[in-house]
Amino acid sequence: MEITMNREKLSEYRERARKLVAQMTLEEKVEQTLYNAPAIERLGIKAYNWWNEALHGVARAGIATVFPQAIGLAATFDEDLLTQVGDAISTEARAKFNMQQEKGDTGIYKGLTFWSPNVNIFRDPRWGRGHETYGEDPYLTSRMGVGFIKGIQGHDENYLKAAACAKHVAAHSGPEGIRHSFDAKVSRQDLFETYLPAFKACIQDGHVEAVMGAYNCINGVPSCANKEIFQDIFRGEWGFEGHVVSDCGAIEDIHAGHHITDTPVESAALAMNNGCDLNCGHMYYFLHRALKEGMVKEERLDEALVALFTSRMKLGVFDEKKKNPYDDIPYSVVDSPAMRALNRDVASKCLVLLKNEGNLLPLDKSSIKTVGVIGPNANNRKALVGNYEGTASRYWTVLEGIQEYLGDDVRVLASEGCHLYKERVEGEKGDRLSEVRGVCDLSDVVIVCLGLDASLEGEQGDANNEYGSGDKPTLNLPGLQEEVLKTAYESGKPVVLLLLSGSALSVNWADEHIPAILQCWYPGAQGGMAIAEALFGDRCPEGKLPVTFYRSTEELPDFTDYSMKGRTYRYMKQDALYPFGYGLSYTDFAYSDICLTRPDEDPGAALVSARVKNVGKCAGAETVQVYVKVCKEGAPNYQLKGISKVRLAPGEEREVSIRLPKEAFGLYDEEGVLRIGGGRVEVFVGGQAPDRRSEELTGKKVAKIVLE
Repeated sequence: MEITMNREKLSEYRERARKLVAQMTLEEKVEQTLYNAPAIERLGIKAYNWWNEALHGVARAGIATVFPQAIGLAATFDEDLLTQVGDAISTEARAKFNMQQEKGDTGIYKGLTFWSPNVNIFRDPRWGRGHETYGEDPYLTSRMGVGFIKGIQGHDENYLKAAACAKHVAAHSGPEGIRHSFDAKVSRQDLFETYLPAFKACIQDGHVEAVMGAYNCINGVPSCANKEIFQDIFRGEWGFEGHVVSDCGAIEDIHAGHHITDTPVESAALAMNNGCDLNCGHMYYFLHRALKEGMVKEERLDEALVALFTSRMKLGVFDEKKKNPYDDIPYSVVDSPAMRALNRDVASKCLVLLKNEGNLLPLDKSSIKTVGVIGPNANNRKALVGNYEGTASRYWTVLEGIQEYLGDDVRVLASEGCHLYKERVEGEKGDRLSEVRGVCDLSDVVIVCLGLDASLEGEQGDANNEYGSGDKPTLNLPGLQEEVLKTAYESGKPVVLLLLSGSALSVNWADEHIPAILQCWYPGAQGGMAIAEALFGDRCPEGKLPVTFYRSTEELPDFTDYSMKGRTYRYMKQDALYPFGYGLSYTDFAYSDICLTRPDEDPGAALVSARVKNVGKCAGAETVQVYVKVCKEGAPNYQLKGISKVRLAPGEEREVSIRLPKEAFGLYDEEGVLRIGGGRVEVFVGGQAPDRRSEELTGKKVAKIVLE
């Protein structure tokens, strides 16, 4: 269901906002541009804190449903599911807001303006914040972002359920350690082909209410003072009607980090004049002086305030109670059984089966007497949630999930195995390896839980680990984790490897030796239960990789190089360890009647259709992927341009249709202009990308349609 805001109602809100702003003093106006906007009692304006987070659940404001981290949600390749998740989050958000307002709580993280989703491109697997994103592909990121925004903002024509924010404009993906002074050098082609498409989709398809600038510069221009992007492109070309907010402290970086201005007054003026309406930080206090000295016109300040108050009007907070349909959402919906059930279902759909030699998975509970669960992420709550997380009332780690699932029927033995990244837990180096051997000796099957958590990869200042900034120095398993895995392998028992991480890891040894590998991401508070159900066959893995798993960092360009050459599946030259779009299932799917037609009513577009049949023995879901390769020198290898998720019972068959707009067949030139037409185009249809490594891993080729 897609309902856009009533234009007449929107005009009414803007007019009300203009009248309200006109009654304010200059001092009051300035204070309303700060994220912690104070009350203006004489005008009936309550205090409002704009800062709120909802990356994968309402965050930092008490109990809420903690869904899988964003990168895990991306692995579902399911836009409708992201809308469902966004809707659940905004339902809890409204319920909490209604309660907090009733109790007079207007503090930080208590508003309805959520600074999510993060639609930056995960261009380099070393970036610590990559797990906040929807992966490396512009199209996938666009669709996941739009789905999430629609769920957050709701489907009422008069009111927003909550306000989403697409961040961080626009080319922002590390390094974290130098983000406050870093200048991302980006070609026009890469800017429009890779870094901006998701923002365009969020604005034009998702009607996102806000966008957020970044800390870095883009080609010498501070992101939070980028007139071309905010004013010319977003508002001018793409019709953006919401408001722009700075990242937190980013306006201070304009003088303190980038040295583009000399004073806070100049930085505040530069950001305000170039389209940044709201300041997360304190630099906009200096607008008093900037206005006094003529560096900012009051008309521009009024324009920013009208945008901000229009957003608040859309949320219905200035209307009478009960006029807004969302005022009736009770607090009882928060952390309800329905929310927990949805969370577990979503977590299961994020899991990506990377290897399943000899169909080791699913495990047969009836034939097992003892299971060993080993590794630093076996009982690690941090490995469930990622960052920008909320607080769950109950967490299910992998160990707890397996224990609960097996009950008294099967003995479960456990060992931490090693510290997550140090060489010892408490004693000498490798002080838990003898325990690992002992557990393996007694076990019929060994489940090894390795990877990372948000203390090892994350935002600068959040990831308080030995790596410092939050970025990863390598893609290897840290500490003694691989030694633990080798110890389990040497036991001769069947080994299943579970990877809990927010990014790609170079698990080359595991790929060669371990029969079954499941990528679990940071699967949320219900993650352990979802994983247990998948291990024992109650759930069928259906996730696909939203990022490339490389073999090593040696294959990658320099981390500070923002050119897309050699990066991601679209431009890499070598074979991946595990490719973008790849993921196995417990069942199998067959394609037939694949064809492409050109609709008369939409010249240049195409309709791709195929029949998909579940030819395996269990119910499952297939992600139909359509890639387009424009056969010109310097063009990407191929690019994802269409997705459809289809769920089928054994033996069931269904027709799937995917529309490709004419833009899917275009390429951006060096000036960032989309050029469509001319030459050979190849369209690929199947359950994976059309690369050699995917064929090797699955034993399948995707269908190819050639257009001349």
